Amino acid sequence: MGRLDYPVVIQPLADEDGGGFLALAPDLPGCVSDGDTPEQALANIRDAIESWLSEARELGREIPQPSHGLVAAE
Repeated sequence: MGRLDYPVVIQPLADEDGGGFLALAPDLPGCVSDGDTPEQALANIRDAIESWLSEARELGREIPQPSHGLVAAE
Protein backbone atom coordinates (compact mmCIF):
# COMPACT_ATOMS: atom_id res chain seq x y z
CA MET A 1 0.00 0.00 0.00
CA GLY A 2 1.31 3.44 -0.91
CA ARG A 3 1.43 6.47 1.32
CA LEU A 4 -2.00 7.82 2.27
CA ASP A 5 -2.48 11.37 3.50
CA TYR A 6 -5.15 11.75 6.13
CA PRO A 7 -6.68 15.09 7.09
CA VAL A 8 -5.58 16.42 10.46
CA VAL A 9 -7.32 18.91 12.73
CA ILE A 10 -5.20 20.92 15.16
CA GLN A 11 -6.91 22.82 17.97
CA PRO A 12 -5.54 24.83 20.88
CA LEU A 13 -6.09 23.31 24.30
CA ALA A 14 -7.37 25.49 27.14
CA ASP A 15 -4.93 26.29 29.93
CA GLU A 16 -7.09 24.26 32.35
CA ASP A 17 -6.56 21.26 30.02
CA GLY A 18 -2.80 21.70 30.14
CA GLY A 19 -2.36 24.12 27.25
CA GLY A 20 -0.63 23.27 24.01
CA PHE A 21 -2.41 21.85 20.97
CA LEU A 22 -4.56 18.80 20.28
CA ALA A 23 -4.17 17.02 16.94
CA LEU A 24 -6.58 14.42 15.63
CA ALA A 25 -7.10 12.40 12.47
CA PRO A 26 -10.91 12.31 12.05
CA ASP A 27 -10.81 9.45 9.52
CA LEU A 28 -9.02 7.15 12.01
CA PRO A 29 -11.12 6.57 15.14
CA GLY A 30 -9.18 7.23 18.33
CA CYS A 31 -6.11 8.58 16.53
CA VAL A 32 -5.14 11.66 18.56
CA SER A 33 -2.00 13.32 19.83
CA ASP A 34 -0.87 16.66 21.18
CA GLY A 35 2.11 18.97 21.43
CA ASP A 36 3.32 22.22 22.91
CA THR A 37 3.17 23.94 19.51
CA PRO A 38 1.05 23.34 16.40
CA GLU A 39 4.16 22.06 14.62
CA GLN A 40 4.93 19.60 17.40
CA ALA A 41 1.31 18.44 17.47
CA LEU A 42 1.46 17.86 13.70
CA ALA A 43 4.69 15.87 13.97
CA ASN A 44 3.22 13.80 16.81
CA ILE A 45 -0.03 13.06 14.96
CA ARG A 46 1.97 11.90 11.94
CA ASP A 47 3.67 9.36 14.21
CA ALA A 48 0.28 8.41 15.69
CA ILE A 49 -1.18 7.89 12.20
CA GLU A 50 1.69 5.59 11.25
CA SER A 51 1.20 3.61 14.49
CA TRP A 52 -2.58 3.44 13.95
CA LEU A 53 -2.12 2.13 10.40
CA SER A 54 0.55 -0.37 11.44
CA GLU A 55 -1.63 -1.76 14.24
CA ALA A 56 -4.68 -1.99 11.97
CA ARG A 57 -2.63 -3.96 9.41
CA GLU A 58 -1.31 -6.32 12.10
CA LEU A 59 -4.84 -6.97 13.35
CA GLY A 60 -6.21 -7.44 9.83
CA ARG A 61 -8.60 -4.52 10.21
CA GLU A 62 -9.92 -2.45 7.35
CA ILE A 63 -8.04 0.79 6.82
CA PRO A 64 -10.29 3.67 5.81
CA GLN A 65 -9.38 5.75 2.80
CA PRO A 66 -8.59 9.39 3.56
CA SER A 67 -11.55 11.71 3.08
CA HIS A 68 -9.11 14.17 1.45
CA GLY A 69 -5.41 14.90 1.57
CA LEU A 70 -5.49 18.35 3.13
CA VAL A 71 -4.21 19.29 6.54
CA ALA A 72 -6.62 21.58 8.37
CA ALA A 73 -5.78 23.74 11.35
CA GLU A 74 -8.25 25.62 13.51
